[in-house]
Amino acid sequence: MSIVDKPSNRSGYDDANDVDRIMDIATANTNPDEIIHIVQDNADAIFTWNYDKGERAKLDKLYEKAKTSQWNATTDLDWSIEVDPYEALNLQAELQMDTTLTDDPTSPLYKWGDKEWREFGHQSVKWRLSQFMHGEQGALLCTAKIVETVPWIDAKYYAATQTIDEARHVEVFARYLDEKLNGGYPINPHLRLLLDDIINDSEWDMTYLGMQIMVEGLALAAFGFMHDLTEEPLLKKLLRYVMSDEARHVAFGVLSLQEVYQDMTLAEIQHRQEFAFEAALRMRDRFLQQEVWEYMGVDTRVMTERMLNAPEESKVFQRMLFSKIVPNCRKLGLLDAGEGWLREKFTEIGVIEFEHMPDTGAEFIDYDLTEQDFEGKSIQKHQAAATVALGDS
Repeated sequence: MSIVDKPSNRSGYDDANDVDRIMDIATANTNPDEIIHIVQDNADAIFTWNYDKGERAKLDKLYEKAKTSQWNATTDLDWSIEVDPYEALNLQAELQMDTTLTDDPTSPLYKWGDKEWREFGHQSVKWRLSQFMHGEQGALLCTAKIVETVPWIDAKYYAATQTIDEARHVEVFARYLDEKLNGGYPINPHLRLLLDDIINDSEWDMTYLGMQIMVEGLALAAFGFMHDLTEEPLLKKLLRYVMSDEARHVAFGVLSLQEVYQDMTLAEIQHRQEFAFEAALRMRDRFLQQEVWEYMGVDTRVMTERMLNAPEESKVFQRMLFSKIVPNCRKLGLLDAGEGWLREKFTEIGVIEFEHMPDTGAEFIDYDLTEQDFEGKSIQKHQAAATVALGDS
């Protein structure tokens, strides 16, 4: 059954902070020993006999840029660099912004000292990079599916280059986790369900929306924040290279879906809005990192409730992860279609303030490996996102 045949589920999103829903997903069908995971792919393989390259000039430009932007994970990164797994990236500040977690005697973290916070920082980095690694494999499969299902030759050409990019991203994250951080974590259940849904859907544009706009859009923002935070040279360069690819990937989604969504009915667009919001919730819920709390011996349900109900000013980092997604949804016309349902939902989860930030349709140029002032532009982008997030707090 395609997404357009499914009944509307808008009433099912009345409470985005339903802890029971979040915890049910977090604990269901979790098998850390699973190696092979099979998902039914319901899409049709589409041949096109129209080989006129360049009919979609912007996609052709992306393809030409991708061909000259390939890098080698083995030779372009210095894997001989020694990394202190406890100092690779400090993510403690994200949590310590919430003083109700650190100063409240009823908080599970109230008695944490330097030892606990140091271990949490290490585990949080391992967990986060692990989920990005799993997400990159999801992108690898999804982009291969786009090659198979999209009806335009220019899009098939570009998507073929992206499959190479995604394989390289899986490779570098897996190697960094294995060699520098002493291993990683299994896939988070919220992320796994999202990837399953994207692969399972029969409509080719849903693969674009779920992966290129939602998953890759959040990853691009997250990689940028991590790149600016870390001083570890190998991770910093790894993230720089990955971001140059990711920016093209998100632009690929924006440029392709603009054309498709112009001709869709309101009912079809409303289904895409629902899918986008469900994807947003699953990505937000994935960052509640229940697996890390479990490792640290902390009650995951208590921490889930506390993080969902934390003061808005302490959620700046989490909200900034949507700084690419929201303007891209606006660019595609998803925010205000159907009486602004998606706008309302993004407002409820506190991310609508990013709608007027630059979309990624042409922004990929700023991330190119030849860009001389990348560091300065990167910091400016993330400072702008932080200013927007703090201004609404």
